[in-house]
Amino acid sequence: MAGYDFDLSDNRKRKKVKKIIIRIVALILETVAVIVLAFFLVRAACERTVVPGESMAPTLEAQMPIMINKISYLRKGPERFDVIVFEQGGEEHSYYHVKRVIGLPGETVQIVNGIVYINGEPLKEVVRDLPKIHLSGLATEPVVLDYDEYFVLGDNRNKSEDSRFANIGNVTRDQIIGKAWLTLEPFNIVSKMNLEKDE
Repeated sequence: MAGYDFDLSDNRKRKKVKKIIIRIVALILETVAVIVLAFFLVRAACERTVVPGESMAPTLEAQMPIMINKISYLRKGPERFDVIVFEQGGEEHSYYHVKRVIGLPGETVQIVNGIVYINGEPLKEVVRDLPKIHLSGLATEPVVLDYDEYFVLGDNRNKSEDSRFANIGNVTRDQIIGKAWLTLEPFNIVSKMNLEKDE
């Protein structure tokens, strides 16, 4: 058509640039989505806390930073000797407790002359150099655990508020936040720390 100068190559260049821009924007959006998803997955799966006192010494010292694995008990409950992190409901100023699982649901726990018995049999401890228990507390008499209850003790047996005392008592499954997984300073795997032998 006379007087109309249509530059076909310029139009192609604009389309090519537009496609490149769309690809870059899509790549940025995908990257942001992956980062946000990873952030929320990590937040849901892990949590950082500190050991609140000396009840788990020398395995875990007071104020030692640890990571909690919050998905470890989604399919099955804690096993004996796991170190768990739990929170008691209804406390006005609640904080996380860190203790070792000793008694499992359905079992009977008793402490006689400083020795822990499970279903009438002495427990073979796996933690190195445990002190003899001086105070049996509630476990002076047999403690029968319900289907969702766990009996927990601190490794520092004579300086630990745990299931032997009424203010802690048996820990229910819904109180458990997760498994004490890693220490951060120094870095270590909690389940491998201070044991007589690696499980």
